[in-house]
Amino acid sequence: MENLNVKRAIEVLNKIIQYELSGVVRYTHYALMVTGRDRLSLTQFFKEQATESLTHAHQAGELVTGLGGHPSLEISFIEESNKHGSVDLLNESAAHEKAAIKLYKELCDVANGDSIYIEEYAREMIKAEEMHSLEIQKMLKDFEA
Repeated sequence: MENLNVKRAIEVLNKIIQYELSGVVRYTHYALMVTGRDRLSLTQFFKEQATESLTHAHQAGELVTGLGGHPSLEISFIEESNKHGSVDLLNESAAHEKAAIKLYKELCDVANGDSIYIEEYAREMIKAEEMHSLEIQKMLKDFEA
């Protein structure tokens, strides 16, 4: 890890913390707002996503403090579309997951062989977020015209 740009790694990890914490708020809101025939399954799905986002924020925070940094107290901006139909919520979720993947890829690039631990952590998170994206795409198929 001696060649790792620690300052940059902490910056990206703090962006991840902010983004994952915004996911907690986003997915909690979605769980409350979903209505209709899929309410029960989607509510459970969004609650699970909120819990997982909090876990991801904790993991990133542990890395920040392990690197000697200070975890952010902020969350990323959350745009309120005021669209709460199942398709709208799933599409917003898909966009959220895509942005999360981008952040974890950025962390992977920062680690780039200088920290196998951080690089592997980033790759595992990319895998998890890509799996979520696939699940959301499967869920959206039910709503295709």
